[in-house]
Amino acid sequence: MKDKYIAKKYWKDVSTPLKNVYEMASAYDDIINLSVGDPDLTTDPRVTEAAFKDAMAGHTHYTPQRGDVELRRELVYFYRDEYGYDLPIDNVMIVASGNIGMFYAMQAILDPGDEVLIQSPYYLPYPNQVKMAGGIPIEFVTKEEEDYQFNVDRLESMINERTRAIVINSPNNPTGSTLSLDTMKKLAKVVEKYDLLVVCDDIYTAFSYQEKFVPFMTLPGMDKRSIVINSFSKDFLMTGWRVGDIVAPKNIIDTIATINEAVTFTPPSVSQRAAIAALRMRHEIQPPIIAEYKKRAYYAAERINALNNMHVIYPPKGTFYLFINIKDTGLTSTEVCKRILEEAHVLMIPGIGFGQCGEGYVRMCCTLPVEELGKAFDRLGKMSLFRK
Repeated sequence: MKDKYIAKKYWKDVSTPLKNVYEMASAYDDIINLSVGDPDLTTDPRVTEAAFKDAMAGHTHYTPQRGDVELRRELVYFYRDEYGYDLPIDNVMIVASGNIGMFYAMQAILDPGDEVLIQSPYYLPYPNQVKMAGGIPIEFVTKEEEDYQFNVDRLESMINERTRAIVINSPNNPTGSTLSLDTMKKLAKVVEKYDLLVVCDDIYTAFSYQEKFVPFMTLPGMDKRSIVINSFSKDFLMTGWRVGDIVAPKNIIDTIATINEAVTFTPPSVSQRAAIAALRMRHEIQPPIIAEYKKRAYYAAERINALNNMHVIYPPKGTFYLFINIKDTGLTSTEVCKRILEEAHVLMIPGIGFGQCGEGYVRMCCTLPVEELGKAFDRLGKMSLFRK
């Protein structure tokens, strides 16, 4: 949009495919929306009640700029209990969502012209977050036929003197894939060899269905090279609370704290109290959540693989996303999503929005009950494009 009152750097539209999904969802009265990764299940009432009690007790003021000390300490306990990792509390900072945490990380580490290799397919905002920090996003392709693991030789060939960091996301949005421990160990050697940082988007750690999640940061020597972005949005069904955290070396946390002072100053105090309660009750809260979304993902994958001209890796490895291969249709991902919307009144996201290597795929979110997912696939099964 060209406008003399808008900075020229924003004249070119850099929005993502998510920008218009709510408008698209309102196009039909009977829409089945499988586009946005906002879990349909709500925050556990015990978490909400605990936050409400804390608010009534006076936790409605600014917290320390690096976050509620009690919450930061609880995260230290979490890493010790879950992964046997001793996390210094000075290496933890609370932020107003994982999304802003990633933005801060890029602001802290990039100089103009620095390159960032982004695991692709990728979460939609990554490239813009790199560009807004003056960096250059470079798409590092992972492939379905390689189980979405890193091809280390291909990765090394893309590294040059301007490469600053690598962004990884496992379990992954949009593919639902997870990086194997072997892949992460190979990546660690490359990172050490070229003196790089790794920015780990650890948003879906609870949703690792095949193997227990292992943080890249806990591999030998990688804590000094890792910036970990966490969020309570997905693992605890707290998308609207807008609270997350960053784990990184202290000097990076110090820099991010300075940046944050000019943006949000502190995250919401009540949300931080909710996060404390969620962490303390995680062994009660998370198992039924994980079981429900795993059931949905498995069901949806089976229904997809029973249709014509679409298939997906089975069994799903993580998250509540499925990245559906629709190359046999001979159409683009945008064309397929348009036909699905118009003919079946089901809304999905074109794979091209998740990187160039996403062409030939569409992303669906299993954020509706099995009954609703069943209705969606019944509709798809009636389309000539997918009918057996």
